[in-house]
Amino acid sequence: MVLSLALAASIFAAPAALPEIRRDPQVVYVDRNGALLGVRGGHVPPPVDLDRLPPYVPAAFVAIEDRRFWEHSGFDAVGMARALVKDLATGHPAQGASTITQQLARNLFLSPEQTIERKTQELVYAVELEQKFSKKQILSLYLSRVYFGSGAYGIEAAAHRFFNKPAEKLTVREAATLAGILKNPAGYSPVDQPERSAERTRLVLDAMLDTHVISEGERSRALASHPRVYDQDPALPAQYFLDWLDPQVRRDIGSFNTDLIVETTLDLPMEQDAAASVSNVVEHDRTKDEQAALVALDGQGRVRAMVGGADYSTSPYNRATRAQRQAGSSWKPFVYLTAMEQGRTPDVIAVDEPVTIGGWSPRNHDDQFLGPVTLETALARSVNTVAARLADEVGRDRVADTARRLGITTPISLDPAMALGASEVKPIDMAAAYDAFSNGGRHVAPYGVERIRTASGRTLFRHQPDPQPQVIANPALSEMDRMLRAVVTSGTGTGAAIRGYDIAGKTGTTTEGKDAWFCGFSGNFTSCAWVGKDDARPVPHLAGGGSAARVWRGFMASALPRSGATAIPPGPDAPATPVVTPVSTQVSTSPSPLPADDPVKALLMDRSAPTAPTAAPAYHAPAPNTGR
Repeated sequence: MVLSLALAASIFAAPAALPEIRRDPQVVYVDRNGALLGVRGGHVPPPVDLDRLPPYVPAAFVAIEDRRFWEHSGFDAVGMARALVKDLATGHPAQGASTITQQLARNLFLSPEQTIERKTQELVYAVELEQKFSKKQILSLYLSRVYFGSGAYGIEAAAHRFFNKPAEKLTVREAATLAGILKNPAGYSPVDQPERSAERTRLVLDAMLDTHVISEGERSRALASHPRVYDQDPALPAQYFLDWLDPQVRRDIGSFNTDLIVETTLDLPMEQDAAASVSNVVEHDRTKDEQAALVALDGQGRVRAMVGGADYSTSPYNRATRAQRQAGSSWKPFVYLTAMEQGRTPDVIAVDEPVTIGGWSPRNHDDQFLGPVTLETALARSVNTVAARLADEVGRDRVADTARRLGITTPISLDPAMALGASEVKPIDMAAAYDAFSNGGRHVAPYGVERIRTASGRTLFRHQPDPQPQVIANPALSEMDRMLRAVVTSGTGTGAAIRGYDIAGKTGTTTEGKDAWFCGFSGNFTSCAWVGKDDARPVPHLAGGGSAARVWRGFMASALPRSGATAIPPGPDAPATPVVTPVSTQVSTSPSPLPADDPVKALLMDRSAPTAPTAAPAYHAPAPNTGR
């Protein structure tokens, strides 16, 4: 009773100065088609644009949370009277009776504790909010700040989290489900508590009917519908990509005091397919602590998919861009390309037989020798002895130059075992290197930002295509593409073949099955998959033609129809121009601090809050291997 009396008395108290409303600006990342990938910076989004929402969406929240919202002045006298009666009957402070405006005041300025002082402040601030802002602005602020559970602040984030769609496309039932969550985000989660959520949704639909938001027929149709609820955030796999991109954007844009929208190169459906393929293979292998990574690039170097591990929520370390693992036989195309550039052809005969180079004797994975074979067959069947002798003949320093020219940025050993992939590489570098085989021999520098703009549409940065020097010329390019096709049609990579597409690539497996690779391509579309353990322990039966090829094929079979891939282009006959230092992959603009675009939003914006970097697990020291 004391609490309710105090609240009633506060109605007549002198007005208090309303605290400043503050929010940190956000960086909003979207995919190449505008789909939300994630938000970095402050967790509070800008006010919701109610005019873009179907009318039943905000009405659902009003119906269940505060039916008299449009009539009261910040507090609900009827609700407070009801609370007072309950106080008198029970002798305890009543719960509830908070209007949307009071809830917003608590969200903006106060803690959630239940005390007389806090409740009094809440009501006073609610009255002040009603005097300073319109009802529409209050509801807009409210819907942008309420918490829906599962890390989703605001209705836009909640719509993407649970239904994989923008708020403006919510159905009646979906809107009712989200409105029902607010009373108890954990208890009414459609993911964790589907039955309780359904009961609560029915209650919201009944309230919408009672308040004439929907008709009886619309209520019946909503109850009969079964919208898909996503168990995980559909954009969760894309957080690997954002972890790679966000530091680049912040470094090059500098300080800012308004929300930014970053239009990226990523294709969210491809990203989801890549994550599903990685997850399916890791779950199929049932090997403890197995991980996988995949990077996909188009022929210009745009990152279309990037998955850095089997599950971002449990392992956010981005193996696609940060892990350095031995390449195994996926390195051999650099050896063979160097040989083709020195005049050899796929039909040259080599002998698969015991060989010793500098005291090192490479072995084939099956300890067998084929005798005389063509170089095409030797690469297709990943014959180690031929690759080792070939690298020795053409010069391992020249092989290293070839790898750097195509995009390898990590240190390269010149020991004899380098011919078989003893050097450590990054998946993103390998994807870039193989991309030159797919696009007619041109160098690519992987990048992820197409444009950066403010919320009002002012462009701050637009990617300018870097020159793509010819790094592989004919006849070497056509000869390499021919041999890499043979890997897939008749060699170690037959598990990567996809009917109807011109596919080429190379497997790679390091000693004792510590790393498995498949890097492959069709015309102007390349992806590279890696499978292994973070601590480099052996994985039983791991092979590039097995797990890695399954990851690669599982992704590419669904991605290629979206990619616009064609037959692998033959490339020009012009001489290649070597590129020793890869072109920078960073956005290249450093504008001065930005002014706020919208004077209304300026009130709600403040400093940026960068996210903390994710620590990397400890990694193994490199060891010699004889990959296949």
